[in-house]
Amino acid sequence: MMKSMKLILAVSLSILGLFAQDQMSKDAKMLFGMGVTNLSKSAEKVPAEVFDFKPTPEVRTFGQILAHVADAQYMFCSAAKAEPNPNKGSIEKTKLKREEITAAFKEATAYCQAAYDSLNDKNGAEMVKFGRGERSRMGVLMFNFMHNYEHYGNLVTYMRLKGIVPPSSEGR
Repeated sequence: MMKSMKLILAVSLSILGLFAQDQMSKDAKMLFGMGVTNLSKSAEKVPAEVFDFKPTPEVRTFGQILAHVADAQYMFCSAAKAEPNPNKGSIEKTKLKREEITAAFKEATAYCQAAYDSLNDKNGAEMVKFGRGERSRMGVLMFNFMHNYEHYGNLVTYMRLKGIVPPSSEGR
């Protein structure tokens, strides 16, 4: 009887272990996907003139925020991929029109998607150069999606000020 219980327990734990494999990296991929979906839908949803809107003179415009996020995605994801940043300029300073900003954001997101696609819990724990030190690959990618959400929050405020329902609130 005791042998049977031990066998059942061992099989059960093995099965549970299979379901839990790479759960942290799956969660990171899901959160990244949710964030860039909301950012992309925001860019598609607002009229071109809203890209030039900023609530006060001291802050970035809607378009500058989205361009800043694109620049940052290259910075974070090149570090996570342990390769040089392929973005040699500043999207925020050089892309001024809605079409240019939206295209640059899509390209930066595709670049980042590859970093998330290759992520698993094992390589997520590997240390990579970031800034002046090192962080885990997972930590760098978590920083990226947190940064995306921070600026999505800015865009939500801008949309609300213009009477536009943000993508994450649609259908509610």
